[in-house]
Amino acid sequence: MRPSAWQALARQPSARQSLAARIRALAPISLRAGRTAALLAALGGVLTGCGSVDLDRASVPLTRASLAASDTAGMSPAQRREHERLVASYGGAYDDPELKALIQSVVERLVAASERPDLKYRVTVLNSPAINAFALPDGSLYVTRGLLALANDTSEMSSVLAHEMAHVIARHASIREDQVKQAVLVSRVISDVVADQNMGALAMQKSRQTLATFSRGQELEADAIGVGIAARAGFDPYGASRFLTDMGKQAGIRSNALAGNATPDMDFLSSHPATPERISIAIANAREYAAPGNGERDKAAYLAALNGMVYGDDPKEGFVRGRNFFHPKLGFTFTAPEGFSLENTSQAVLGATSSGSEALRLDAVRVPGDQSLGQYLSSGWIDGVEINSVETLSVNGFSAATAVARGEQWSFRMFAIRFGSDVYRLIFAARTLTPDLDKQFRAAAETFRRVATNEAETVKPLRIRIATVGLTDNVEKMAGRMQVPDRPMERFLILNGLDKDAKLHYGDKVKIVTD
Repeated sequence: MRPSAWQALARQPSARQSLAARIRALAPISLRAGRTAALLAALGGVLTGCGSVDLDRASVPLTRASLAASDTAGMSPAQRREHERLVASYGGAYDDPELKALIQSVVERLVAASERPDLKYRVTVLNSPAINAFALPDGSLYVTRGLLALANDTSEMSSVLAHEMAHVIARHASIREDQVKQAVLVSRVISDVVADQNMGALAMQKSRQTLATFSRGQELEADAIGVGIAARAGFDPYGASRFLTDMGKQAGIRSNALAGNATPDMDFLSSHPATPERISIAIANAREYAAPGNGERDKAAYLAALNGMVYGDDPKEGFVRGRNFFHPKLGFTFTAPEGFSLENTSQAVLGATSSGSEALRLDAVRVPGDQSLGQYLSSGWIDGVEINSVETLSVNGFSAATAVARGEQWSFRMFAIRFGSDVYRLIFAARTLTPDLDKQFRAAAETFRRVATNEAETVKPLRIRIATVGLTDNVEKMAGRMQVPDRPMERFLILNGLDKDAKLHYGDKVKIVTD
C-alpha cells in the first residue's frame, strides 16, 4: 500500500488498534544481521491524527544474509532472486547437515505418497526463531528453526511439510501469487484514480480481507490433503493436531509478551490459526486413516537431530536478555526503560509495557553526511514535530539529536543517533508524555553504546539440549534447568507437548533450553 493510502487507513476509527499492535505493523530495516527488510514502518500506524509518516524514506539494509547453506541449483534467475530475498528476510539459512538430512528423508517419503510423486521439492531451513513454514510454486519449501524446535517428533514435522506440499499440489501457491498481483494492480488503480483517500483505503482493505478469506479456505484444504499424504507415508496422522495444539499454546505466550498482542513476525499462526475448530477438523481428518496410536512418530531420531540447535535469537542477529538488546555483530547495545518487554523481530526491535500505554521501536536509516541530525528529525518524515523541541546532543560519544512529536492520541520522544555509516532511530511512544516519563526515555537512550570486544566474545546463543529424565526428576526439576528469560515451566511444557499435570518417566528424553 502506498504511504498516503496507508495513512488514510490508519486514521479511520475502524482501523484503531492498541499501541503495541500498531507499533508492529510497519517495516524499514532489520536489525538482525543479514536481513534486508525495512524496519521502521511500524510507528506510522500509531500516528492516528498526528499527520503523516514516511518511514521507508532513506531506509537501508544493515548487512547481507549468508545464503551459502541454501542450494539454488536448477533455479531460474527469477526463482533465485525470490529465494535469496526470502532467505535474507529470515536471517539467512540455518546450516545443520544432520537436521537437513532428516528433513530431506521425510520429504522424500511424503513425495512418494503424494498425489504428485513426479514433483521435486527443495527444502531450506531458515535461521529464524519465528514459527513459520511456506512453499513457493516451484516446489521450494521453507521451514524455520523456530518451528522445528516446537515440533516433538517426525510425524509433527511431516504434518507441516505435507501441508506445504499440499499447497503446491493444489496450486494454491500459484493462485495466491496471481491474487497478490491482482491486488497490487487494484491498489495502484485506487491510489491513482480515487480522489477520496478514505474510500480508497476502505476498498483496498476489503480487497485484502477477501484475499485472506480465500486463503483460509485453501488452508483447510491443504490440512486435509496434508494429513492424507502423511498417513500414506506411514507417519502418525495425528501429528497435525498435536502440533496445532502446541502452536496455539505458544501463541498464548507470545500474545502476552508485548502488551497483550501477538507479533506478526512472519508467523505461521497468521495464516494457520490453531483454533479449537481447526484442531477438531485435523483430528477428524486423521480418523479417516487410522486410530490414535498408529503410524510412525520416531521421536528419538527427531530429538537427536534437534540436539544443539540454536533456540530463540541468534546472537549474530542481535538478541534480547530481559530489558537489554545486544548486537555483537553490529557492535551496539541499549537498555529499555523499567517495565518494558523487548522482542527482536524480523522488522525491528520492539518494546512495550504490559499496559500497552508506552512502546518503543528501533531501526536504522541512511542519512546524508551533510544533513544534521536535527535537520533530519524535522525534515518531514514524521508530522507533528515540535520544532522548538529539536536539540542536538552526544550519546556516549556519538552525535545525536532528539525531538518531540505530538498527535491526538500519542506523543513521541524521538532520537537519531549516528553510529558508523548509519543513523539509528529510537522512538518512544506514550499516551501521555509526562516529564517523568520523558526523563525515563532520555535515560534509556543514553544507554545506547558501543559493545566492548570482550563482551562480544562472551556471547553465546541459547540452544535446544536433549536431556534424559533421571530417577528423581519431575516436571518442576526439568523446567528449572531452562535458561529462558521468563515462564520456564510454561515454556518447558509447550516445548515438549506436555500438559501441566504431566508425569515424566525415568529414561524419557525431553527438550530443555540452555546456553
